[in-house]
Amino acid sequence: IAKPFQVGIYENNLLIKKIEIDDFISERLVDEVVSIIKSFKIDEIIYVNGPGSQMGIKLTYIALKSIEIIKNIPLKACSAFTLNGGSPIKAMGKLYFIKEKETIITKKLENEVEMEFELKDNISDLKLEDTNLPDYRLPAV
Repeated sequence: IAKPFQVGIYENNLLIKKIEIDDFISERLVDEVVSIIKSFKIDEIIYVNGPGSQMGIKLTYIALKSIEIIKNIPLKACSAFTLNGGSPIKAMGKLYFIKEKETIITKKLENEVEMEFELKDNISDLKLEDTNLPDYRLPAV
C-alpha cells in the first residue's frame, strides 16, 4: 500500500527477517514471495488488505491468493491501520482514509500526511480481519 513495500518473516510470532523494497510491488512481489517460499517453511501468509493503493492491494491479493490455492498456505489479512499506528492513509488527491473508532471514512486534508508503516516485532496480538478479501473503500475510477 506504500513504498517501500515491506515483507516480514516471522517464527513463533517474532520477526526474524525484514525485507524492504523500493520498487513497485507489481515488479517485485512475485519474485520475492517465490524466493521466500523456497527459503522458509511457510505456515500462513498475512497481508495488508487495505485501505490504500487499490492497484497494489489488488496485485498483492491476486498473487497471494494464487499461492494459497496452489501451495495450500492459508491467507489472512490485517488492516493497514494496524501497521501505522492509526494514522491517515492516502486515498487519492487530498483524500485520506481516517479510522474513527471502528469506522473508516474518507476525509479531505489540506496538508499532505507522511505515511509510515512498520512491521511489528511480535505479531502474537495482531488483529486479523474477518476476511482476506481486499478492502478497497473507493469505487473504481
